[in-house]
Amino acid sequence: MDLSQSPSNRNLSIGFLSHSLAPPSHNNRGPKIADDSISFQIESRIQDPSLRVPSIALQLMDQQTENHRHHAENSSNANKDRGEDDEKDVEEFRILGHSMCLKRKRDCDSGSSSSSSSKSNRNSTNELESLESRRNAVRAWGNQSLRVSDPDIYEIMEKEKQRQYKGIELIASENFVCKAVMEALGSHLTNKYSEGMPGARYYGGNLYIDEIETLCCERALAAFGLDSEHWGVNVQPYSCTSANFSVYTGLLLPGDRIMGLDTPSGGNTSHGCYLPNGRKVSASSIFFESLPYKVNPQTGYIDYDKLEERALDFRPRILICGGSSYPREWDYLRFRQIADKCGALLLCDMAQISGLIAAKECANPFEYCDIVTSTTHKSLRGPRGGIIFYRKGPKPRKRGMLLYQGDGSDRYDFEEKINFAVFPALQGGPHNNHIAALAVALKQVATLEYKTYMQQVKKNAQALSSALLRRKCRLVTGGTDNHMLLWDLRNLGLTGKNFEKVCELCLITLNKVTIFDDSGNLNPGGVRIGTPAMTSRGCLEDDFETMADFLVRAAQIASSVQREHSKLPKAFLKGLENNKEIVELQTQVECFASQFAMPGFDV
Repeated sequence: MDLSQSPSNRNLSIGFLSHSLAPPSHNNRGPKIADDSISFQIESRIQDPSLRVPSIALQLMDQQTENHRHHAENSSNANKDRGEDDEKDVEEFRILGHSMCLKRKRDCDSGSSSSSSSKSNRNSTNELESLESRRNAVRAWGNQSLRVSDPDIYEIMEKEKQRQYKGIELIASENFVCKAVMEALGSHLTNKYSEGMPGARYYGGNLYIDEIETLCCERALAAFGLDSEHWGVNVQPYSCTSANFSVYTGLLLPGDRIMGLDTPSGGNTSHGCYLPNGRKVSASSIFFESLPYKVNPQTGYIDYDKLEERALDFRPRILICGGSSYPREWDYLRFRQIADKCGALLLCDMAQISGLIAAKECANPFEYCDIVTSTTHKSLRGPRGGIIFYRKGPKPRKRGMLLYQGDGSDRYDFEEKINFAVFPALQGGPHNNHIAALAVALKQVATLEYKTYMQQVKKNAQALSSALLRRKCRLVTGGTDNHMLLWDLRNLGLTGKNFEKVCELCLITLNKVTIFDDSGNLNPGGVRIGTPAMTSRGCLEDDFETMADFLVRAAQIASSVQREHSKLPKAFLKGLENNKEIVELQTQVECFASQFAMPGFDV
């Protein structure tokens, strides 16, 4: 760059200014210039103050600086790149025949304190940006709705919601929970780990979890009218099957004997179950020796005389009353007498009828039993789980004798053994969200509104039973005393499996069951029907009359398909495809069911 030539534009001139000699200027609003530096200024001869150009500072490099730069470039290969950068930052030009070099100011030349401060500011800014980035990352996955986070699961859940709303739910062990129970079940309580019992946890931070579980236990005792001095409760089991096995584990040794109702007679597999070929189905039969009692094949009622005879021969350590598919009352006094005769503990599994018991709409097992177990989601309308009630304190006496002889002690010792069996023997940490939801449900159970609900459940079961009997259907025991009834389909030539499938296609859900004189569990001859779920939706007796018509129509369709295609599974399913009668019935069911509200959620 050569400035020795006169510029063609005569309105501009260039001059040098020494700041050590120049007077201070109050109008100079440009960057601060060092006192010992030299600047040049382009001046215009046009007298327009708006066109004034500020002074520009120059750094003049002497020969020593220039030599030092070249020496630094040649001294080390490691600084080669920096030397090249320096050359780019230096520009040579001539003024009045003199060679001069102009070096642009680099950020690194601004001084150590300024560089350090700038670097610190940059680091601070980066840290803040990093922190905010991490927070945003957590928000991105932690605060998304299910619909946004996982649309696949959301879509399937929405389909299930529509299925529940548009269908008729007649499975005796299912129900619809209220919104409050659903909110507690899907709450932040699922985040907390709390192994152990209230006041004795293996983890910290359980102050409020302890309060919830303690309140749940208090409400459980109150719901069934129990005195806390004589009864204890454990609300941690994950299911009634877990509850039953906890009782066995806590009070028995491996190989000890238990006796419960035979599965084809309406018993539960957790009370002991064998297939006809001798295969042990449940853990209760694998780890303990089980022998069932049965119903009378002519009446469908429990044969208490044969039960007593078998119990005195078998001498079980635990005698079990209660079942999954028994539509009649249980004679708990007779069970107590038999248990005392054979020296057994008496356990009641009230899973199916616990709501009726709480509402005092059927016989009370707590008067006679040592331990009572239940699910919490069936007629109780709570979350899915289990519960164990056990006697504690002094044993009652009758005519100077202990009601239960057992080990000869005059006090019950169930509490510690059962609690230890639940945890740590069989389970890990309790599901605190479930326990909170159960507490909500148990509060409702203690109300007059719940009693009215359970009374309606029984009325609806009686209405459905009468309607089916009028239509020449065969019911086990000829009717019901509780919320369920068993429909024996064998006189229609149907299997429970085929009838269940037809009903499912017509949006009616129920479940196949074995009938007491079936040859085995693989091909059940009947179905179990219950009224709690549709009663929860507001259905009354006349509505169950309509449902009876739907059920009979489904049986007729199933019989027609079997006649045309065979009852074998593959051929039968083929006959159900594009069946106009099924489509017609499905439409009628959907129209009927959609009249009733769904508890817990909007559709």
